[in-house]
Amino acid sequence: MLDLKLIRSDPDAVRAGLERRGAAGDLDRVIDLDARRREILPELEAARGERKEASEKIGEAKREGREAEAEMEEVRLLKGKMEGLEAELESVESELDGLVAALPNLPEPEAPDGEDDSDAVVLREVGEKPEFEFEPRDHVELAEGRIELEQAAKASGARFAYLMGDLVLVELALVRWVLGLLAEEGYEPVIPPVLVREEALFGTGFLPGDRDQIYEVEKDELFLAGTAEVPLASLLADQILEADQLPARFAGFSPCFRREAGAAGRDTHGIFRVHQFDKVEMFSFVAPDESRDEHLRILGIEERILGELDLPYRVVDIPVGDLGAPAARKFDCEAWIPSQGRYRELTSCSNTTDFQARRLACRFRPEPDGKPEIVHTLNGTAIAVGRTIIALLENGQQADGSVTLPAVLQEFGAPERIG
Repeated sequence: MLDLKLIRSDPDAVRAGLERRGAAGDLDRVIDLDARRREILPELEAARGERKEASEKIGEAKREGREAEAEMEEVRLLKGKMEGLEAELESVESELDGLVAALPNLPEPEAPDGEDDSDAVVLREVGEKPEFEFEPRDHVELAEGRIELEQAAKASGARFAYLMGDLVLVELALVRWVLGLLAEEGYEPVIPPVLVREEALFGTGFLPGDRDQIYEVEKDELFLAGTAEVPLASLLADQILEADQLPARFAGFSPCFRREAGAAGRDTHGIFRVHQFDKVEMFSFVAPDESRDEHLRILGIEERILGELDLPYRVVDIPVGDLGAPAARKFDCEAWIPSQGRYRELTSCSNTTDFQARRLACRFRPEPDGKPEIVHTLNGTAIAVGRTIIALLENGQQADGSVTLPAVLQEFGAPERIG
């Protein structure tokens, strides 16, 4: 959520940032509503004071045996005035809160302009793409029955899958290896709840805008989280941290659930874009002046993971038009997928600055007796298991249809070869 104080103090800078995202349309209305709210509050407080004073005069008159018709009429008029101001204040605040909640974060100046992934800026390509003397197979062919789609569709519907046999061992090896790596990097492992309240989704900025992508359990007023980012962000909600508690870093392993409304085409083949998948997510709470460095640190960890898995990848800087509402800047790591002949998103990391923490009321004291300030939060994918398995299968495929797997996973129970 944007800071209303910032909107008041520097509306031109806020407008410029929102215009880059095509989201400045309601800013003038926000400014007007905020100004009217600040006008109403002292008027209402003054009316309350006048009413209290008039009521005291009525009491004094009654004690002295005098008539108090004038004072009583004044109280009636002030009551009507207060009720009118209170009703207007409620209406103004309701509209203002709704409009501010819908405003996205301001992009960092370095974030590239553009509307979609075609405008992403490629920062670097790392690793050698495999060269095959045969037509590369896709991950479903290479899995040889270890990905069961038809029976999953009978059990759960389209875009669900059973992982079976060796692929289960690959998943568990990936998760265990990455959690150990992240622990070395200072991330505390967490298995969070995956059913969350509306407040948790609002706090991370997924509501009100992304409701059609979220599975909702209406009877219990709960939602299935699409990423561990949501419950991890709520881990320190409504808290005031001391400076020495930052940075606070967590690595959450969880199943994730997304409706993926509108997805079609080859992205829905196999397990590339499914409704349920497992993921290890990094989440950081840091002091505001450290968030840009933390963003690069998270990206470095993502690249370390891809490098140790020996996957060719590239890093792209996402344009402002394709950022999620909470993000000020976002980097994606895209792995090479031989069957598609192109790079596809495997991991991403975002700096959400104070956007989420303001909604979640997560603050810290820079000084022991100082005034609390809003922290900054960041998130990044360590491993999206399904897509990582796709990349491992396709890049490690051999002419005979078998697949060799990275040695780093074998000590955690993955086989050396599949097929």
